[in-house]
Amino acid sequence: MTSEEIRQSFLEFFEKKGHKIIPSSSLIPENDPTVLLTTAGMHPLVPYLMGEKHPAGQRLANCQKCIRTSDIDKVGDTTHHTFFEMLGNWSLGNYFKKEAIEWSWEFLTGKEWLNLDKNRLAVSVFVGDSDAPFDEESFNIWKNLGVSEKRIAKLPKKNNWWGPAGETGPCGPDTEMFYWAGDADKVPEGFNDDNVSWVEIWNDVFMQFNKKADGTFETLKQQNVDTGMGLERTLAALNGFDDNYRTELFWPLIKKIEELFGKKYGDSLEITRAMRIIADHLKAAALILGDEKGLMPSNVGAGYVLRRLIRRAVRNGFSLGIKETFTSKIAEEVIKIYQEVYPELKKNKEFIINQLAQEEKKFKKTLENGLKEFDKIFRSLSSDEDKKFFYIGGKDFFNLYQTYGFPVELSIEEYVCRRNKLGYTPASEEIQKLWTEEVHKKMLEHQKLSRTASAGMFKGGLADASERTIKYHTAAHLTLAALRKVLGEGVLQKGSNITSERLRFDFSYPEKMTSEQIKQVEDLINEKIKEDLPVICEEMNLEDAKNQGAMGVFDQKYGERVKVYTIGNPSTGDFFSKEICGGPHVNCASEIGKFKILKEEAVGTGVRRIRGIINF
Repeated sequence: MTSEEIRQSFLEFFEKKGHKIIPSSSLIPENDPTVLLTTAGMHPLVPYLMGEKHPAGQRLANCQKCIRTSDIDKVGDTTHHTFFEMLGNWSLGNYFKKEAIEWSWEFLTGKEWLNLDKNRLAVSVFVGDSDAPFDEESFNIWKNLGVSEKRIAKLPKKNNWWGPAGETGPCGPDTEMFYWAGDADKVPEGFNDDNVSWVEIWNDVFMQFNKKADGTFETLKQQNVDTGMGLERTLAALNGFDDNYRTELFWPLIKKIEELFGKKYGDSLEITRAMRIIADHLKAAALILGDEKGLMPSNVGAGYVLRRLIRRAVRNGFSLGIKETFTSKIAEEVIKIYQEVYPELKKNKEFIINQLAQEEKKFKKTLENGLKEFDKIFRSLSSDEDKKFFYIGGKDFFNLYQTYGFPVELSIEEYVCRRNKLGYTPASEEIQKLWTEEVHKKMLEHQKLSRTASAGMFKGGLADASERTIKYHTAAHLTLAALRKVLGEGVLQKGSNITSERLRFDFSYPEKMTSEQIKQVEDLINEKIKEDLPVICEEMNLEDAKNQGAMGVFDQKYGERVKVYTIGNPSTGDFFSKEICGGPHVNCASEIGKFKILKEEAVGTGVRRIRGIINF
């Protein structure tokens, strides 16, 4: 089967099971402070998993674009990727374990669907602990489907438990499905998740409990199902590959890299790993750059993730000996692969190519200068004295970043790589931790972004649904409306990041706002809060929403029906703000409290940012 056949087959299967097919959301999430980029299919559905009513109903399915950097150090093996497509189906308080598991098995093994060999499949379930019991229900469902007990692993929370994202919130057990990617004649009788030939291809999450502030668990009123099947891994399994990079979604990129670099995939582990990283990272970068909402490389937030991916690709290209510009040439192959599925790539091709070329050119100079200085530092260190490296070298590498712009994470990777080549044992975790703390302290002193801080931002989960966060969410709607009144209707929202402590709102505008304009926006927001305008939610067709003047990112794909939140006077029909949004929001504007703009600044060409707080 081709990737497109798998996508269509999955959606057709779940449509027959009563699911509404919804489009893939943007890779740049709206109003979710817990993630910089969309890391799973559930992120755009957060409000509905928390209890909001979805316009399309309680059963949903789609193919979602995802970016995940939590496993970035594993990229280079056969199965880990930064960009991937997640085929998912959801139950919002509708069906639960029995239907979810039985349908997963039917789709995987059914002759009219994927028709995978049952003898090459295994599963895992939650074993239970002091917080929550053994997931006997899932275990029995798998047994009743004919799965041998030897192929049903009972594993702890680190393997088979999801959430909560923070200290409290929805969570529950999951059950995972694995496919034997090794020799078909050597499939083990039992299942061992430590064996790399068992590749996870699907995960059914059961949001069954709520973790309370006192650490105890209670059963949720709305129990949800959130499933995800990795397209890339499933494609490899169906076509008999034990290497995802040999599938149609990667092989054209690998062939282009071979052509540009004059080396062959498989010549050595080092060459193969470098080619995989280049293909993976430039695919992810092209998908981010080509996204409907658009994003440019920068030194903060999601822009830093993008920059880091491009730089790692360039660094690996450098190690293979290429001197010419190559990132845009790989990106052109990415666009060819995905332009029919995600037409925004073709639409934004020029932007993708130009941004990659600029970033590559800029970083190559940094790389050449930085590596010269790195060589001096590395030669000065004793090869068998890890402590000397981590205390003395750590300071030097921070200065290398500060003086030459050479990223700290590249210093770490370069150091580990060189030590491995020399046959030295990597430093212990304890020493690495001490070194990380040392560099992190220096980074904070200089107001810089450290590797430790960045890694923290790569984690995902459910957004905070606290009362204050909801107030800030509604304040964001007022902010956009006020900006358009003061600066003109050319102003569009370019992104937002909302926590329980503050609002960060990005918008299109070509120049710095004057102090008078900032005050006008702030006063207008507070005026509408004081008027106590009601916040009204309506479900309607997308075209009706547009005709009523609702704001939205219309390059983004919406479903047939959408939620529209209006802040205005229902008796007169006048409104101050009308936006397509998933919610949640306050009931009336006065609940927000007083709003203050702390700062207005530039974040990119033609993009400005407002930072604001309430009840200061």
